[in-house]
Amino acid sequence: MISCLIIEDEKEAQDMLLGYIEKTPFLECIGVFESGLDVPRNLILKTQVMFLDIQLPGLNGLSYLGTLNNPPKVIITTAFQNYAVEAFDYQVSDYLLKPFPYERFLKAVNRTINIKREVNEKPVRSLFIYSDKVYHNVDIDDILFVKAEVDYVKIITSKKNYLVLDSLSNWQSKLEPFNFYRVHRSFLVPLSKIERIEGNRIVINDIIIPLGVTYKELLLSRITNRKN
Repeated sequence: MISCLIIEDEKEAQDMLLGYIEKTPFLECIGVFESGLDVPRNLILKTQVMFLDIQLPGLNGLSYLGTLNNPPKVIITTAFQNYAVEAFDYQVSDYLLKPFPYERFLKAVNRTINIKREVNEKPVRSLFIYSDKVYHNVDIDDILFVKAEVDYVKIITSKKNYLVLDSLSNWQSKLEPFNFYRVHRSFLVPLSKIERIEGNRIVINDIIIPLGVTYKELLLSRITNRKN
């Protein structure tokens, strides 16, 4: 269930949102408040999606949103369209103009949930490699480096090597999310596998890989500024 919080001072709008939430099987309302100032902090921590009006008593809805250090995903619900630009500066997920039909509500919710899922999901740490007319499921953590071979790339792993008809640039795009970096016009390496750097050479698993002059400065910068 997706936990929802309503911050809305108009009873009619509260009832509309509660009805829409009850109609949606995967949503659950955990609180309704007329002002952000009334919301307990521990409830914010439990909230996944917040339906937030802008013109509220005590504190403007956007001003309240700006006070939250780690806000949930927010869908603005308002009768005024002139706040839209300012609202999206707060990275809200959607902006609904009251009164809005259930279909528009559901579209906003689905979009918001997809955004949250993209943020929370970790990249899958394996990929299928088509080599020798067979699809091999390869653990990315097993890849030692990738080497360009004319019209092919060679995937060197701790268990086996694979020759794939592809470009090194395509593999660079695939592996960048996993901290693989171009260290030479013909080589990609994962930072986690580098044992040492000696001048213009990288050593991985006792294998010497050339370090191109144009790539060296950027690689050293990434290593020295690494946070994890």
